[in-house]
Amino acid sequence: MQQGIIQQSLSGFFDVLADGTVFRTRGRGNFRKRGIKPIVGDQVEFEDGYLLKVLPRRNQLRRPPVANVDQAVVVTAAKQPKFSSNLLDRQLIALEKQAIEPVIYFSKTDLLSDDEWHELQPVLNGYRQIGYAVIAQRQPFGKESLTQLQQLLSHHIVTMMGQTGAGKSTLLNHLAPELNLATGEVSQALKRGRHTTRKVSLLHVGEALIADTPGFSSYEDFDMDVTELPKLFPEMRQLAPECKFRGCLHLKEPGCAVKNAVEHGTIMKSRYDNYVQFNELIVSQKPNY
Repeated sequence: MQQGIIQQSLSGFFDVLADGTVFRTRGRGNFRKRGIKPIVGDQVEFEDGYLLKVLPRRNQLRRPPVANVDQAVVVTAAKQPKFSSNLLDRQLIALEKQAIEPVIYFSKTDLLSDDEWHELQPVLNGYRQIGYAVIAQRQPFGKESLTQLQQLLSHHIVTMMGQTGAGKSTLLNHLAPELNLATGEVSQALKRGRHTTRKVSLLHVGEALIADTPGFSSYEDFDMDVTELPKLFPEMRQLAPECKFRGCLHLKEPGCAVKNAVEHGTIMKSRYDNYVQFNELIVSQKPNY
């Protein structure tokens, strides 16, 4: 019996990486009956071409469907498609929920005018002040940006995530030109990207294993209670003990340290506005019975 990591899942087959060799396997017949669905990143035991066991997961993302991830590079377009703090924050809370370290990588910054680039700076600084690693240079795939990213990702299992057309495959091609991944244009009619990556695969990129994943046009992961949401915003989590009421949701409660920080500009208003919207989305969800 051997142990390895699922590198790729395709048409019922699972390619497992073990000791530098890739083995093609299939799931045991009872996996489906037991509701076991192996995904890329799973640590597994296998023998004679069959997966025997999926080991417990440290974490798991729904979109993209990957497990046991250390870091996620959130590739965020500064333009084409237009930058959306709402979409970025949706991805960040999904990562916070799974204790995955985000790295925010801004692409297409070269398409910005000088004024637009200047207007983006407070946004970049705001996310850095929260504690997130943010990579954003005037030339998005310049040597400085790529070197910084490679250093952050070294010896980790990483997933790429981001909106369709944001430039995930383009970034991977710059990190490892030998991959020669297909890249797509942005539809001028819809202002959305066209899907070029159609499956999840773990790729060797330098000293990291990186999952190239399909993009998305929208992102929702609000399967939680409203009391969990503020804990997924690090800046709110830090200030919560200073609120007048224990369990403050930072909405209409008096003596709220978070609302006070928003008023004084120490918490980004866009982040707070997104938080309020996410709270409303959770409240409006129909309960699952």
